[in-house]
Amino acid sequence: MKRRLFTVLMAVTIVSLLAACAPAATQAPAAAEPTKAPAAAEPTKAPAAAEPTKAEAPKETAFKAGLLAPGPVNDGGWNQTAYEALKKMEADLGAEISYVETEQSPAAFEKAFRDFASQGYTFILGHGNEYTDAALTVAPEYPNTFFFLSSSRQWDPKVPNVVGLNSDSSQPCYVFGYIAAKMGKGAGLIGGMEIPPISESFTGFINGAKAADPNFPVKETYLGNWTDTAAAKEAGISYVDGGADFLLGNADFATNGVFQAMAEKNVNGFSLFGDNTDKAPKSIVANYILDYGEGLVELAAQVKAGTFKPTSNYEFGLKDSKVIWFTYNDNAANPVPADLRKEVEDLVKKIESGEINTLAK
Repeated sequence: MKRRLFTVLMAVTIVSLLAACAPAATQAPAAAEPTKAPAAAEPTKAPAAAEPTKAEAPKETAFKAGLLAPGPVNDGGWNQTAYEALKKMEADLGAEISYVETEQSPAAFEKAFRDFASQGYTFILGHGNEYTDAALTVAPEYPNTFFFLSSSRQWDPKVPNVVGLNSDSSQPCYVFGYIAAKMGKGAGLIGGMEIPPISESFTGFINGAKAADPNFPVKETYLGNWTDTAAAKEAGISYVDGGADFLLGNADFATNGVFQAMAEKNVNGFSLFGDNTDKAPKSIVANYILDYGEGLVELAAQVKAGTFKPTSNYEFGLKDSKVIWFTYNDNAANPVPADLRKEVEDLVKKIESGEINTLAK
């Protein structure tokens, strides 16, 4: 009996001791250093205790720049120029950047603009004339955000935060038309959609070709989209079969089909917006390079500083040699000869000075 009583007493004692120890066991994880470390880290506490001038130094929100692209940003052409401009803002201005490849619908355009603006993006680029209506609809709701439009001459003081940015592709295309007419028998032009930036580039090409040879035949077609590489290739091949020996594509991602047609048919051609020589190494004789970042970073810096006060749209042309220039492919099957390159230099000077109007009818 005593042993049983002793056993019971011992059990009660042990339970009591365990109960007494329980709070310590519960408190230990709460006090564990790994949990405390992030919350009590000195960098977090420091700003709160800093002098007023130090506390004001960090910005509560970063400068944000967003992009609406009508196609893949790795297309090696039009859309990639905008993405590289965005990356340049990130590198040069410390911008927080983001992009969206939009569906081709006004509703999608408006949603993308609103999403960016509502998240504090103050520099938003709609990379194409097709974004104009959506920007004009959304911009009044966000007066402190600037909506930029590529390939646009949009400017209306009633909506001052919508600003057109036009890279005049008619100028380099005028030069390409001149080269084609000097070297070839005919040209085929393949565009994505028949919108002003595309049709103007083709007008420039035709004017340049006629300046070199009034009888040089140039044909053009529009795919009705920006992505159908098969249709672009088919159009290019049909032009070659019809006698053209120069091709030019201005159809965003679909332009890759034009490069395929050049290479397959062993004819000459040009590349717009970037160096795509590797896509048709023996065919591409010259590239028109557009460094959009050079043209946009200065504007973005002003937006970031709060000093941007637009009074018109912005126009980039051959006079802006850091934004637009040419490269030649010396390894092409039929490279542009030296004497013709000299003619091109003189031609460019006349375009820069305004002596030649590349869009003249």
